[in-house]
Amino acid sequence: MVHHQRYTYNQLKKGGDEEAGTLVLVWTNPVYYRRRKPKLFSFLLLSLLSCAFILAPTFSSSPFYHLYSFGVQNDGFSGNMVINAPLCSSISNGTICCDRSHFRFDICLMRGDIRTHSPTSSVFLYSPENGDGFANSVLSMADDGEDDELQHEKIKPYTRKWETSVMDTIDELDLISKRRNPGAHQPCDVIHDVPAVMFSTGGYTGNVYHEFNDGIIPLYITSEQFNKKVVFLILEYHSWWVMKYGDILSRLSDYPPINFNEDNRTHCFTEAITGLRIHDELTVDPSLMENNKSMVDFRNLIDQAYWPRIKGLVQRGQAQEKMQNQGRRPKLVILSRNGSRAITNENVLVRRAEEIGFRVRVLRPQPTTELAKIYMELNSSDAMIGVHGAAMTHLLFMRPRCSVFIQVIPLGTDWAAETYYGEPAKKLGLKYIGYKISPKESSLFDEYEKDDPVLTDLSSLNQKGWEFTKKIYLQRQTVKLDMPRFRKRLLRAYDHITRIHRNAHLQPQLQ
Repeated sequence: MVHHQRYTYNQLKKGGDEEAGTLVLVWTNPVYYRRRKPKLFSFLLLSLLSCAFILAPTFSSSPFYHLYSFGVQNDGFSGNMVINAPLCSSISNGTICCDRSHFRFDICLMRGDIRTHSPTSSVFLYSPENGDGFANSVLSMADDGEDDELQHEKIKPYTRKWETSVMDTIDELDLISKRRNPGAHQPCDVIHDVPAVMFSTGGYTGNVYHEFNDGIIPLYITSEQFNKKVVFLILEYHSWWVMKYGDILSRLSDYPPINFNEDNRTHCFTEAITGLRIHDELTVDPSLMENNKSMVDFRNLIDQAYWPRIKGLVQRGQAQEKMQNQGRRPKLVILSRNGSRAITNENVLVRRAEEIGFRVRVLRPQPTTELAKIYMELNSSDAMIGVHGAAMTHLLFMRPRCSVFIQVIPLGTDWAAETYYGEPAKKLGLKYIGYKISPKESSLFDEYEKDDPVLTDLSSLNQKGWEFTKKIYLQRQTVKLDMPRFRKRLLRAYDHITRIHRNAHLQPQLQ
């Protein structure tokens, strides 16, 4: 199920996050670079060189420019105005640029002679032999022969940066820039002529919401603009995950993904991105994407991914429907749950929906259910009903602009239901109808006195923390729908769908 957390930017600032700023190549930063004791002359040269690198983006360009034009929040300007300056957009060979200014993620870019070394969870970047001779000679004087390491970054490439408990479980990568020494670095076993994107499938992977929200959608956001000419290197690689999402991965990359932890070969690249970008819950923000790509574009990619697999099944199913149905009735899919948050009068719900005019399909997805089959059911549906929970993520399989999503919202889950599924549904272009149950429709009504805070003061109970909310409202609650009340939502959905069908039927005649 979804791991609910509420945070704001101001809360982050109050927490004293020292990483709430963008890191560029400044060699005198004592946090990220090995400290030296250079001579005065060397120190002055280093300072001059640092300034040159800071100013360099103003005068140069890079293929990363369109992909990584991050906004900077500068507290030195009145009103905390956002400065749309491109960061990490001008990367010269042999450099690493990390943007750590974002609440949800860190991301690092590398360019030059890049070589993986999985036994030490490291990626090495070697400075060029030519073109940066001045920089290398200055570093040589400052180093006094101690070490070839120029820059050392650590990053956990997972999109829940703020959540310490899960980030503690994520494998860390060392990104190390070193002076070129032909006799010291490992030879290339595999040479790639396309960029690399490195990310983790650890954390909450295993929960379909997090698989899409923390992984698949951020992977689309980060890699879509490479037009499939990109290689994925996966930390904490799971074969089942690659199999489950193989159809989608094949639409994002022309190359098989690499198991970073177990592939001990040295893979060589000229460009690499470590970490994924995330915009919001189940969301692609067009204002942050090249060509204004949106959630509808992501939905189209899913359509392209699964259509070849289900084409034959859909054609056979449509033929059967034509034989069985005189005139098309709207199709309603009920995503059924067992145990917590189940609809205990589901059989009554099915009958009432059929009486209104729906053709009802009850879907009970299991962890082993092929996603293509779930997609086939929902892509051909006109409406979906489900109780708040991770399975609501499958709203991504519904058709934008012509489908209705009805979410049953149990007690104590209002904020999470709207944030994680209601808002994303609207951004996808679905007609969203939220149904907040009354206390009498909850099984908790039979467990507690009618004036108990569990039933009357839900916000105060939620303030006790996620574990309390999870235990009471997610794990111990079932729903018995008040059918006369819920029927109004069914009628609203039916009227919306039939109006769309009628307009679609009239449109060709008007033309």
